[in-house]
Amino acid sequence: MARPPHIPPDDSALRPLMDRIGAAHVQKRLEIETHRDHQLFGQGRLFFNLENWLTAPPIVRTGLKLTGLYARARREADHVTVRENVVTSSRLPAAFDGFTILHISDLHVDLSEEALKHLVSFVGDLHYDICVLTGDYRGKTFGPFQRAIDGVGELRAQLHDPVFAVLGNHDTIRLTPALEAMGIRMMFNEVETITRGDASIYLAGVDDPHFYLADDIPKVAAQIPKDAFSILLSHTPETYKEAAEHDFDLMLSGHTHGGQLCLPGGYAIKLEAVLPRHMGNGAWRYGTLAGYTSVGVGTSLLPVRLNCPPEVTLHRFARSVD
Repeated sequence: MARPPHIPPDDSALRPLMDRIGAAHVQKRLEIETHRDHQLFGQGRLFFNLENWLTAPPIVRTGLKLTGLYARARREADHVTVRENVVTSSRLPAAFDGFTILHISDLHVDLSEEALKHLVSFVGDLHYDICVLTGDYRGKTFGPFQRAIDGVGELRAQLHDPVFAVLGNHDTIRLTPALEAMGIRMMFNEVETITRGDASIYLAGVDDPHFYLADDIPKVAAQIPKDAFSILLSHTPETYKEAAEHDFDLMLSGHTHGGQLCLPGGYAIKLEAVLPRHMGNGAWRYGTLAGYTSVGVGTSLLPVRLNCPPEVTLHRFARSVD
């Protein structure tokens, strides 16, 4: 069989994914990864991509050391907490009352190895029905990714089935074959049906909407029956308006790190996202759409956090009566 155009020989592992989601999607991703994944200006939703600025880590490190906060920030970054969030909806089928999702985001494995180690030590004892991962497995936005694969593998060994995931702005699409070989259902503008008895809810996952602009919410919404309870996995919550317009009930995201370095009380100095500040950490609502933005497990730039401890989240569903 002739090789698809623009796909180099070492990407033959991507051919099954191309058959599933289309060659155009994969080729667009690879084109950006090849020429723009380290781009500072003009790619994605932000004019300036701070995470691609090589000078940023030493500046942050020096600032924390000068203020005497570096050691504290390192300690906080390594201790992962478990948060709980209750999702109530009258549209939720009665059979799903008590349904629980474990939400893990922004592992940034090769920058946050101690946080990953702590998470692996206890995540196997958590109780949930499904697990979702909302992107950013690699530490940098470009370069090697084998450590990310190895780290996710360590985590996956402790997770209960099933596990669903999307890619983030740090992730190459070349991660996909290895992650799916672990039994992680990677979602590229796709939908899965979750059943309990005769009842169903729908889980949609879109490709990264922040840097790669590869999401297609209308496409996934078209695959979901009208009036069905639906959940959207999106690496960033920046597409909240479009998610609400297409009648999603719940949106689970990450990307912001909650600001990572915050003022006392958790007030984010900078979110690296185009959205209202209150949507950058924890539960929020926009019209009929409930949302949750995880502050994530890992960190960006450096393994440091202030007033914003890393987390995984247990979302527990409860049926409400109007």
